[in-house]
Order: sequence, then C-alpha cells, then structure tokens
Amino acid sequence: MMAFTLRRVIRFQETDAAGVVYFANLLALCHEAYEASLAHAGIALKPFFSTGGNIAVPIVHTSADFYQPMYCGDAIAVTLTPQQLSPHSFEITYVVTAADSPEKVLAKALTRHVCISPTARARQPLTLELSRWLKGEQEADGG
Repeated sequence: MMAFTLRRVIRFQETDAAGVVYFANLLALCHEAYEASLAHAGIALKPFFSTGGNIAVPIVHTSADFYQPMYCGDAIAVTLTPQQLSPHSFEITYVVTAADSPEKVLAKALTRHVCISPTARARQPLTLELSRWLKGEQEADGG
C-alpha cells in the first residue's frame, strides 16, 4: 500500500456562493489526486480512462466528511492511500489537509472502485498495472 500526495491551491470556480469549496468539488479534487497518482506510477491516462480500453474501473461507492472550510487561494494537500479489497476491487482513502499544516485535516473522503470488462459489464480481475499501482510500484519504463 502506498500513499501519494497532490499539492495545489483551491480555485475560485471550486467554491460556492458562501465562498467555500462546493461539496461535490471535494470529490473532483480527490479524483484529480487519483489521476496524478496513476500518472506518477507510469500508467498512461488516455488509454486507462478510454471507453475503448480493456477495462473500466467505475466508482461504486463514495463518502466524504468535512471538518474545516476551504476557501479560494488556500493551499491544500490531498493524500490518497489505495487498498485492494478483492481480486477485482479496491478503495482509496483521501485526507485533505492544509499544505503548510499537515496536522490540520480539512476533509476526508473515500471512493470504492470495481474492475469490469467494458463490453460484458462483468467483474474481472485487476490488471497488472493496477496491482502494481496499489502496491506502490512504478512501471519499469516510465514511472
């Protein structure tokens, strides 16, 4: 199991009329960290997320908890930790903190994913590249 951290700044477009991050945008931030962690591990994002690929990895469950407001201009760190649940599924826990104060937890989230065949829509085992990603291994040729 590996952890990956994405650091970024909250953008105005991610906030609501009250000036805080709109609740659904927390999941967008988490997904951005997920994509960055896959790329960091050497997984090519275009084929991975393509509808014509060999697998699809839909999110089948999500949850989120908010502890502190996040405002436009706030520097944050999104740390994700994936964990394999079964031969065909995994979940990712996300902890969002203030970038300059890792002990200041702003939010937590979870996404659960299932690996399926995009044509048959039936569960299938995780690919080798996903298994490597879950273990924190990078691709030999590009990670």
